[in-house]
Amino acid sequence: MIGRREVALFGPMSQGDRRTFLKGSGALFASVVAARTTVGCHSTAKADPKDTKVPEALTSGPSQAEGISRFASGARYENLTAERRERLKVSVLDSLGCAINALGAQPTEACRAQVEEFGNPDGRCTLIGGGRANPIDAAFYNTALVRYVDFMDSYLAAGGLCHPSDNTGAVLAASEYANLSGQDFLVALAVAYQVESRLTASVPFMALGFDLTTQLSYSLAAGVSKALGLDEAKTVAAIGICGDVIPLLVVRTTPISQWKGLSSAQLAFASVHGVLLASRGVTGPRYVFEGPHGLAQVLGEPIRIDWEREKLDVFERLVLKSYNTAVPGQSSIQCMLELRRTNAIDAAKVERIENDAFQEAYDFMGGGSFGPKTDVRTKEEADHSLPYLLAVALLDGSVQPAQLEPARIAKPDVQALLKKVQVKPDAAFTARYPNEAPSRVTVHVEGGRSYSHEVKDYPGFATRPFSWEQVSTKFDDLASGRADEGLRNQIKAAVRSLESIRVSDLTKLLGHVGAR
Repeated sequence: MIGRREVALFGPMSQGDRRTFLKGSGALFASVVAARTTVGCHSTAKADPKDTKVPEALTSGPSQAEGISRFASGARYENLTAERRERLKVSVLDSLGCAINALGAQPTEACRAQVEEFGNPDGRCTLIGGGRANPIDAAFYNTALVRYVDFMDSYLAAGGLCHPSDNTGAVLAASEYANLSGQDFLVALAVAYQVESRLTASVPFMALGFDLTTQLSYSLAAGVSKALGLDEAKTVAAIGICGDVIPLLVVRTTPISQWKGLSSAQLAFASVHGVLLASRGVTGPRYVFEGPHGLAQVLGEPIRIDWEREKLDVFERLVLKSYNTAVPGQSSIQCMLELRRTNAIDAAKVERIENDAFQEAYDFMGGGSFGPKTDVRTKEEADHSLPYLLAVALLDGSVQPAQLEPARIAKPDVQALLKKVQVKPDAAFTARYPNEAPSRVTVHVEGGRSYSHEVKDYPGFATRPFSWEQVSTKFDDLASGRADEGLRNQIKAAVRSLESIRVSDLTKLLGHVGAR
């Protein structure tokens, strides 16, 4: 990804060191600004790449928190076009499939045990898979389910990405707690999606060493406040309270732990707690973005989004996954599977596999700034390793949850083949990202023969969005082990008709899913 290698090479920085580094990185930020322009970030102020000094702190005048609050307060169902409503509901069903598939996994079971021991079993919110809890615990557990499998939606931008579905569990819990209609739930969730995605498009958080969930606290504050009906002043307070959390990108670097699939759940827990405190009158820093030692000063970049101009329109750029991998690797897997379908390649005769990818894919999954990717023993390491994923794709012809089971990861065939995979960044591909996600795979076999193929996207990418029928198939595949056909059809029908039901009608169905 743009800028990640530069940050990684310099290691931890003091604020003074960061200022010096940024001043010497005009070319880096010029490329980020140029890329932002191409993806249509109409509300992001264009910064002069030569002006990389730490922005001046503000303690008076309009704040970004106030802008987000007014945006959330003014959002209406009518602001969502029919196409955008459809795209949002596709993401909701996708998220619920991920959540159901994660039931019973050891890390999510640990989250469940935590909720059961310390929570309220008579709470007003449903736990997916059965049981009740307060909205704080329900947001935590249901977010862990949505996120853990790592098969959820994404929003791609220059300098970073985010997973807007990280908002779903918390907004769903708050909406059930407030007894909202399905229509009001969609509006609150759309607000959260918009805030997180717009912040992602505005500032290269990951290029500056901050985790992709940095933006999540602010979007959760906005979406949950909308669901709970907070006024603008209390929403500003909630944004300040929730924004006082800065997660580190180290959670996604080698060696990858289970926490990379649970960190957003921790933010959901803290954010719903923070919003509820704000609803009781607790105040938060109004200038959490622009104030002294606020987010903008920590990042070394101004954050100037004109929230008055914002629309609920990020859904055209949402990306859903076809394969159970980190999103930067989707094209590479698509490329390998297409190559495999059109050529009879004997994996036993492969001498080496070359993958040319855009910079983010290389850094994130190919052995770049996030660390080596050939020592693969766990699910978390496997779904972020292009060497493993390309090897198993060639061997199995599929990259779904079954390919991330410990027994499959440990087999000698894939362990031997992944050592033959070489991933390298391609500058031309990087220039085309994130409007495209180019990848080229070349397989060299014994006898000097080679097979090569190139793609620019994959099913689920913004240029090839999932239809309702496609996401329904994915949902059935993910949920079939926990819900019979009748229940799956009821859940799909509820999501499709959210405008005409209560949120509790949907959560009641989710409570009937078999957890064990």
